[in-house]
Amino acid sequence: MKSFIQEFKDFAIKGNMIDMAVGIIIGTAFNNVVNTLVKKVIMPPLSILTDGVNYADRKYVLKTAEGENKEIAIGYGELVEVLVDFIIIALTIFIVIKFINRFKKKSEDPNNKTVETPKNIELLSNIEELMKEQNTLLKSKK
Repeated sequence: MKSFIQEFKDFAIKGNMIDMAVGIIIGTAFNNVVNTLVKKVIMPPLSILTDGVNYADRKYVLKTAEGENKEIAIGYGELVEVLVDFIIIALTIFIVIKFINRFKKKSEDPNNKTVETPKNIELLSNIEELMKEQNTLLKSKK
């Protein structure tokens, strides 16, 4: 019976923990790329289409406090912006996974038999052909 510490050590050493860490790091970097894509590339043209309205500032004011310049409001604009972010992220991930799966299917295709001949075997084949040519030339001179 293994101890808890031994089980954790096996889990960490066998790569499961390392695979998770790599996935999280790549996911975080990908998240930064997509956030920049959304905020700097996609949202500015959408703002032009909507006459310069910034969705993050859109809200429905329920009540304003008189003396403190505070208001109680529902910020639906941020929700719209987050939903657009989500749709773009989901679409981007879908396209990337589809692209990866295309290559994965191609590599697993049993009809795809294009395998590059290793260099040493190719050289041996060339030497064999040269030797055959040499033998025919030598036989023809006799």
